[in-house]
Amino acid sequence: MALPRRRNLSYNRFRSLVKFISAISGVLLILFAFLSFLAPSPNESQHFHLRHHHNSFNAVVEDPVTSGDSVFRNQSSGGKLDRDIWSSRNAKFFYGCSNVSAKFAKAEAVSRPTRYLAIATSGGLNQQRTGITDAVVAARILNATLVVPKLDQKSFWKDASNFSEIFDVDWFISSLSKDVKIIKQLPKRGGKSWTPYTMRVPRKCSERCYQNRVLPVILKRHHAVQLKKFDYRLANKLDTDLQKLRCRVNYHALKFADPILEMGKTLVHRMRMRSKRYIALHLRFEPDMLAFSGCDYGGGEKERNELGAIRKRWKTLHKNNPDKQRRQGKCPLTPEEVGLMLRALGYGSDVHIYVASGEVYGGEETLRPLKSLFPNFYSKDTIATKEELAPFSSFSSRMAALDFIVCDESDVFVTNNNGNMARILAGRRKYFGHKPTIRPNAKKLYRLFLSRSNMTWEAFASRVRIFQRGFMGEPKEVRPGRGEFHENPSACICEDSEAREKATAYSRGKKNGKLEKEVMVSDDQNDYDDNDEPRWPDLDDDENQVWPQEKLHYNGTGSDYDAVISDEPELEEMLSD
Repeated sequence: MALPRRRNLSYNRFRSLVKFISAISGVLLILFAFLSFLAPSPNESQHFHLRHHHNSFNAVVEDPVTSGDSVFRNQSSGGKLDRDIWSSRNAKFFYGCSNVSAKFAKAEAVSRPTRYLAIATSGGLNQQRTGITDAVVAARILNATLVVPKLDQKSFWKDASNFSEIFDVDWFISSLSKDVKIIKQLPKRGGKSWTPYTMRVPRKCSERCYQNRVLPVILKRHHAVQLKKFDYRLANKLDTDLQKLRCRVNYHALKFADPILEMGKTLVHRMRMRSKRYIALHLRFEPDMLAFSGCDYGGGEKERNELGAIRKRWKTLHKNNPDKQRRQGKCPLTPEEVGLMLRALGYGSDVHIYVASGEVYGGEETLRPLKSLFPNFYSKDTIATKEELAPFSSFSSRMAALDFIVCDESDVFVTNNNGNMARILAGRRKYFGHKPTIRPNAKKLYRLFLSRSNMTWEAFASRVRIFQRGFMGEPKEVRPGRGEFHENPSACICEDSEAREKATAYSRGKKNGKLEKEVMVSDDQNDYDDNDEPRWPDLDDDENQVWPQEKLHYNGTGSDYDAVISDEPELEEMLSD
């Protein structure tokens, strides 16, 4: 009887063990099925790897990226640097100077009563600003009376504002009265409105070009000429007095209308209430901009399809090699890359950032890494109410003017590409004290961003600081006469030699005859090597040269899409600011 009982007991134990194992197996199977459901497909996994490899703007940048023994983890603080990140070295030795010289005759002595020049500007706010500035100089060259410029109301930007709704027209006329006679509209002839003869001049037209092409038309035929599509229609290099006139127009005469000025000051005040200092970022990352660039931003097949569909709207654009575009520095930095660059340059997570941008491709997902790096993230829409912005929100140029004011007043200005607004602000900030203006050295940073997972944060940050030498808005970064005059107004930047000599003498006495590096950098040894200097072209043009419409307008950093000249008017206008 004992034997059957033992067998029965063993059998029961075996059945219990089988049930237990079956239960565990069932749980494991259910868990495996659940995990399989959550796991990405092979294609999605490959897509994620591609996005990470190309520094996706959707990556979570606060997480460490490990590779071997190195760990790339950005620091929340800017770290300790041997320089002031909120000011330009040697700025105190330079100042803006655009006073008229004794040999520059007054307008009343040179203006001819039967010569009138009218212009029609082109593009967005900042491209129109360059046109207005150059129009005043063109009128002076022709000894003509200038009619207040007509703003572009029909382009991509579709802003119906006239000159007086953007700028203070009375101040514009009165402040330049000694240089050029300006009137609000053409006088009537025989009681009837006077329609001027319309024509175009080549891009980069010199003094002689205007005298040979435009003046004969005024003198012999019509006495009043309107130059249409007036953008970049004046040579980069001119007589010094004419260059200084350019500066008087751009930096003194072109003052925004009171409603824009007051709202702009309000936005600046609200940024100052939040923080003593702030950075302004002009972020060009709109779908149209990215489609035109032909670059790969790590968004995989979805991105290629979306941007490719936009690109097809412009038949004249050819297919680009994304890697080649980025190697040549022609791709705008992503918001994440801008954030990493700023952190590497010493700006910590407590820094306040004002962002001036249009529609950002990818929306909040694209901006998340930048906001993670800099949580104190603002725009005009977040520091002003809809009611306050209502008088401006239906007008793209007025909204752009508000951003212009906040960016101009910022302690540090940074851009992710070198568009018209970035160039004009760069020149303006040099003129008014060389406030730090950061332009990405996109050619050098490209490889660094691509390989950042293979280095420590310290190594990455060190390389960023090296690559950005010559791109920080310091005095004499760019040699006089190189690049666009609106970005490098060298004829209007003067040096305070007396203050410089005193600082040098003081430093020598303090260091027993050795010049202290922090006080002064010598003329022949700036803070970057010649190999790192931006490759600025000589933009002088022969006065008789006819510029083809297909010619690409060059920029200093190789990433300027706004000034492209093409057979697609909408494309040129869209990229203008």
